[in-house]
Amino acid sequence: MNGAQDLGGMMGFGPVVLEANEPPFHGEWEKRTLAITLAMGATGEWSLDASRFARESLPPPRYLTSTYYEIWLAGLEKLLDERDLVTAEEIEAGHSLRASRPVKRVLAAGDVAAALARGGPAVREPRAPAHFAVGDRVRARNMHPQGHTRIPRYLRGHVGTVEAVHGTHVLPDSNAAGKGENPTWLYGIAFDGRDVWGDDAEPGLTLRADLWESYLDPA
Repeated sequence: MNGAQDLGGMMGFGPVVLEANEPPFHGEWEKRTLAITLAMGATGEWSLDASRFARESLPPPRYLTSTYYEIWLAGLEKLLDERDLVTAEEIEAGHSLRASRPVKRVLAAGDVAAALARGGPAVREPRAPAHFAVGDRVRARNMHPQGHTRIPRYLRGHVGTVEAVHGTHVLPDSNAAGKGENPTWLYGIAFDGRDVWGDDAEPGLTLRADLWESYLDPA
C-alpha cells in the first residue's frame, strides 16, 4: 500500500540522526514489546506479513510521530483487537477484563532460543517454471494495491535487469491478506540510479531490490 512507511525517495523529513553507542533498547518496555510480539507471532494467529501490514497501515500521523517500538506495539494491539484476543477497552485499562479464547500454540520460555534460531523460512517448492532468467530486462509494474506489498513505490514503472533468481517464496501480498502463501518466483533486480532518480542521481548509482514475479513485466 502507499502508506507512510514507504518513504524511499521522499524528502522533507530531515537528516537521519545517529545516536553514538545506541543501545538495542531504550527502556524495559521496548524489550517487553519485542518479546510479546515474537511470542504472539509464534502462536500462529497471524503471519509475519500480516504483522508487517498491521504496522504499516497505521494512520500516517501516528506512524510518522511514533518511535520504532511504539509502532510495533500499536501494530500488535491492532492484531490482538482484530482477532478478539484483546479488546480496545482492555488495552485502555491495561489489564484483562474477561477470559480470552485459547490460542493455537504457546511459545514456552525454554523454546525461545531454538525458535529464533530456526526462523521462519519462506522458500517453497516451485509450482511452475520461472518466467525470467538472469540478464532479462524487466519492468516493475505500476501497481497501487490496497493491502500489503513489498514493491517499493519509487521503483514502480522503471526498467531493471535480473541479476539473480532466488527460487519461489511466500508472496507477502497474498499471505498478509489471509489468502494463502501463493509461492511465487523471486528475483534480484538491478536498476540504474539515473533511470529511477533522473539527472539528480549519484553518478554510478545502482539500486537493487528483490521483487516477486507478480510485480514484473517483460521490458
